[in-house]
Amino acid sequence: MVIIGDILEKEGMTLQNELRSNGKSCQFTKLDVTKSSDWEKTVNLAISSFGKLDILVNNAGISNSQEPIEVTVEDSWDKVMSVNAKGVFLGTRAVIPYMRKNGGGSIVNVSSQFGLVGFEFENSAYQASKGAIRIFTKVTALQYAKDRIRANSLHPGPVDTPAGVVASGNSDRLAFVLSKVPLGRIANPLEIAYGALFLASDESSFMTGAELVIDGGWTAQ
Repeated sequence: MVIIGDILEKEGMTLQNELRSNGKSCQFTKLDVTKSSDWEKTVNLAISSFGKLDILVNNAGISNSQEPIEVTVEDSWDKVMSVNAKGVFLGTRAVIPYMRKNGGGSIVNVSSQFGLVGFEFENSAYQASKGAIRIFTKVTALQYAKDRIRANSLHPGPVDTPAGVVASGNSDRLAFVLSKVPLGRIANPLEIAYGALFLASDESSFMTGAELVIDGGWTAQ
């Protein structure tokens, strides 16, 4: 039983229908993660549809062009930080009362390998936002451990998604990124999804405030 939230309504409805056709219980709702009112609506939908809320996966994220810090404009910085960092804060704040009432829950915050290490050719706001997610996750874990609410961060490396380096068609950048991955390839989205599933489930019941890195060895260097 899953609520899918996104600003992309057409794509969200397509995914909802695909999952339902495969026998899954899910519902799509429009969610702008930067708006607390949207979070309130989404959480209320989950409670009214399923009776409780056990898991939150904060996965919304954007980036801007790979511009140096000195030419990054404030609006660009603010937009990235609003979606990537503020969105995680608002989502977490919205679900905590319901998870506490349930006697616990699991929060999975999707960061990045760039939440652990810097990279000169990636947007500075993106990297800063992913680092913020990492530390915010640890604070959440400490503040709500007594309520049996766990919070962990997931740190993917490059993944083959519509927003990824493969889809960009930039062969030079793809070759450069691959040179940074010891395993020599880009991750399949399922490889990241399995990590999120692990953190969401009771299989990780003794993990909180931790970092699960799925980056093909990027940060091992």
